[in-house]
Amino acid sequence: MASYRIHRLNETQRRQFRWAPHTGGATEVKPRDYQDGGSLEAPGEYAAWAALRGSDRALAVGDLLEKEDGALLICKYVGFEEARWVLSETANG
Repeated sequence: MASYRIHRLNETQRRQFRWAPHTGGATEVKPRDYQDGGSLEAPGEYAAWAALRGSDRALAVGDLLEKEDGALLICKYVGFEEARWVLSETANG
């Protein structure tokens, strides 16, 4: 069984995410827009979604599942798609 770390999208960003057009490819996400949502074990991402559905921990559109190998999956209306962290570049000088 796989272990997943849950990242919850902040509510202000969730409203923007819900109305953004669907794009192809990996979704770029910023760590500052997410809060720790705990973890769970499930055979796959859809099993994780189903296990939490109907509970106070249900996954919502924009939330992330992080696999043990660090791969990110974002919950969208169409299912789960690849995501990746975008780290801001710090100015040198």
